[in-house]
Amino acid sequence: MNQVFYDAHAGSMFTLTMAAGGWIGNLIVYLITKYNVKSIDATQVFNVVVGCMSVFPIVGAVLSDSFYGSFAVITGITLMTLTTSFPSLRPPPCTNKFPCESPSKLQYGVLYTILGLACIGIGGTRYTLASMGADQFEDSNSVGIYFNWYFFVFYAATVLSTTLIIYVQDNVSWAVGFGICVVCNTVGVILFLSGKNFYRKTKPKGSPFTSIARVIIAAVRKRKVSSTNQEHNYDINDKSTIVPSDSFRFLNNGALKIESDGSNTRSWSLSTVQEVEDLKTLIRIMPLWSSSVMLSGLVGMFNNFTILQALSMDRYLGGSKFQIPASSFLSLDTLATSITICLLDRLIFPMWLKLTGWSITSLQRIGFGHVLNVVGLVAAALVEVRRLHTARDHNLIGLSIDTTTIVPISALWLLVPLIIMGISQAFFFPGQISLYYQEFPTSLRSTSTAMISLLVAVGFYLSTAITGLIQNNTSWLKDDLNNGRLDIVYWLLAAVGVVNFGYFLVCAKMFRHKLDI
Repeated sequence: MNQVFYDAHAGSMFTLTMAAGGWIGNLIVYLITKYNVKSIDATQVFNVVVGCMSVFPIVGAVLSDSFYGSFAVITGITLMTLTTSFPSLRPPPCTNKFPCESPSKLQYGVLYTILGLACIGIGGTRYTLASMGADQFEDSNSVGIYFNWYFFVFYAATVLSTTLIIYVQDNVSWAVGFGICVVCNTVGVILFLSGKNFYRKTKPKGSPFTSIARVIIAAVRKRKVSSTNQEHNYDINDKSTIVPSDSFRFLNNGALKIESDGSNTRSWSLSTVQEVEDLKTLIRIMPLWSSSVMLSGLVGMFNNFTILQALSMDRYLGGSKFQIPASSFLSLDTLATSITICLLDRLIFPMWLKLTGWSITSLQRIGFGHVLNVVGLVAAALVEVRRLHTARDHNLIGLSIDTTTIVPISALWLLVPLIIMGISQAFFFPGQISLYYQEFPTSLRSTSTAMISLLVAVGFYLSTAITGLIQNNTSWLKDDLNNGRLDIVYWLLAAVGVVNFGYFLVCAKMFRHKLDI
């Protein structure tokens, strides 16, 4: 493989990830401090933005080209930089007057346009670059090495952006911080274009979801056709003569050849046996996938509430004048995930295999992630109990309306739940990817990474709904955390995690692996 490809691809991935992490990582704080958005509402906006970023590669493939997506990011972040430079694009600062002045409809319109452009760009580039890089290799071993390398670059850039760039935004200037993001994205585009001629371009194969829709429509159209003495349709390029399985038998009618089909081998009234079996595989794995949606939502809510907690705690490091940005605490979560993945793959799993003679399965890895997720939420609840107790001891309850009073307790207490949640994700997400790659049919193998993207999207949308439900029906979530009961919310989320883990166990027990059928 040409060295120019390696340098250009790695450089573009690193700089584009830096640009994305630099603005999305500190979005909640920006909305609160510069747009006077209430803290809980800011987390809701953040959830929708992350959900759109994750779902866009699936529903918006028309703009999936990395080149055009990168320019959408540049435009969005450039406009975001302008909002920091021109006071007319945001509401006046909230000083000591309450309630703070909310943004006008025009200011909201500009803000949402900016967020939409950035979502389109990041959604297109992040996943397109990954698949484009994998397409450069022939054998599965090289593809596996590439993905390890890809995630290393991704996590390294994310940690740097959520520490260095966010520090600049909080302590130097928001305009300078967003300006760095624009520069990073521009450099990424230049690097991408410099290596474009060295990429091996693959012809579009069409959407795998088309064959899924064709099976369903064909099965519905032929629902009254008897399978007796009827021939099944096989792919002319497929030498296998796989017999239709008995599970979800009604779908088998989609592959029945009848006289009206003529010489067609594929149409909206006729699919192949392999396509039918591929759809059945997806149906069998969907319950397991659905059990992970709630966990993704719990992770999203935990991340958002952690930033709000950090804003209300003492973030100075060891009594010095160095204050850790609130959003940078989430980089510890990412760092814990990265270190744990390395330890698991290089040390713990090989030692376990050597000692026991059997390896940990993908389902066991996912299940362990579920358990640690609950433990992390319990740890977060205990930290919040301690924070509220300190606030009560210092008579800081009920002092403000729109902002949270700083409680004299070190924000380093947040390290405990953050590290646990980071370790949880090191088990959970790689386990998900491994399971999908093992179980997905060959024709849908490229869709397996999209399932993770869809998982994150649905999870963050779900967290928006749950947060709104709690906020509208209880007094636990207040914009001033000292007047709320975030600890009860964490206990509730932990209980939901336990129930969801039980649902996962049921799904895992009923799941039939592809090789067992």
